[in-house]
Amino acid sequence: MSSPKTDRAALEAFWMPFTANRQFKAAPRLLSRAQGMHYWTPDGRKVIDGAAGLWCVNAGHGRREITEAVAAQIAEMDYAPPFQMGHPLAFELANALIEIAPKGIDHVFFTNSGSESVDTALKIALAWHRVRGEASRTRLIGRERGYHGVGFGGISVGGMVNNRKYFGSLLPGVDHLRHTHDPERNAYSRGLPAHGAELADDLERLVALHDASTIAAVIVEPIAGSTGVLLPPKGYLQRLRELCTKHGILLIFDEVITGFGRTGSAFAAQEFGVVPDLITCAKGLTNGAIPMGAVLVRREIYDAFMSGPEQSIELFHGYTYSAHPVACAAGLATQRIYRQGLFEHARSLAPCWSDAVHALKGRPHVVDLRAYGLVAGIELEPRAGAPGARGYEALVRAFESGLLIRTTGDTIALSPPLILERADVDQIFETLAAVIDRIA
Repeated sequence: MSSPKTDRAALEAFWMPFTANRQFKAAPRLLSRAQGMHYWTPDGRKVIDGAAGLWCVNAGHGRREITEAVAAQIAEMDYAPPFQMGHPLAFELANALIEIAPKGIDHVFFTNSGSESVDTALKIALAWHRVRGEASRTRLIGRERGYHGVGFGGISVGGMVNNRKYFGSLLPGVDHLRHTHDPERNAYSRGLPAHGAELADDLERLVALHDASTIAAVIVEPIAGSTGVLLPPKGYLQRLRELCTKHGILLIFDEVITGFGRTGSAFAAQEFGVVPDLITCAKGLTNGAIPMGAVLVRREIYDAFMSGPEQSIELFHGYTYSAHPVACAAGLATQRIYRQGLFEHARSLAPCWSDAVHALKGRPHVVDLRAYGLVAGIELEPRAGAPGARGYEALVRAFESGLLIRTTGDTIALSPPLILERADVDQIFETLAAVIDRIA
């Protein structure tokens, strides 16, 4: 494959998402090939993937099984309408997901992304209360520093300021729990932090303010990924589940990042022993090969809609590409790969991963380290008067050194493909340590 033009004019037409466009186009970081744990640049440099692409390539790059499944399906049937029609792979993939979902969650609504999954889950929650005769429950509760995609529902319940402030008043009737980031008490914790379970009681404050009869759902990430890998304090998610049950509020786990083995379990819900009412997922669902998302739903929620004349539509919601046949083929091939022991492999490497993360303690500018499963957050002290500059420098220097990382502000986030081995862990952290040592 020939290398694309990299002069500024050739790059200008593409308005890149979540990117410093002017800086990028002045010195582009281009990827042209991928296999296993690595990318290659157009000029042939090898880059180890410390971020699973964008938290999504859990089974590693270039999986032949997925390529062949996609090619076969697009040749057999490229598209099938999902409204009032179906195709076999959609039902097969739904059943495959239910097999690995927490017990009691046994229905699947397909979307095309994590953002769509979040907006779908919020709509299902609102509609569920309405069909049960509790139409007053319209309020949605998110959490400060939460990330739930970029739809209007997702940014409304989300709590990352820059994602919200440019887009007006957003959805009405939304409130937020306090975030759980507490470096004064929890810095450098190994595993889940010991302090902060009481922050779940913030929901009681919001119930007292708004009354439970107005609240439809609470949505949280079990591990808040895009804001800097914030781990739930011990007992926090369990307490949140108890309070939602007490007040008749649906609990939604956004597992777009934590789903499909990132914590060592299929879903973080299982890892932490908490069963929500709905789970949003995407990313690792198809190993990032084809866009796809899903909402996993408790039986009681689905059953509440199954009333009225049989020919009537129960939920007026969906997408042209819901359960796209090519995406389903990619999803099924991906799930077969996962069943070959990949989640167990991730769990076996977690102690080694955690040791490597915490070995960075004492490096210049490092003020906190967080790790769980195969995810990590390395928090750097912001440069005086220039928040985010140190993180951006780390991103650029790491890429120049042959390592792909993610940064959010001044926090480095790592989430490698689950296929990595101990030698890959060593390479990632030796490179990262050298990068951190060179940052001003």
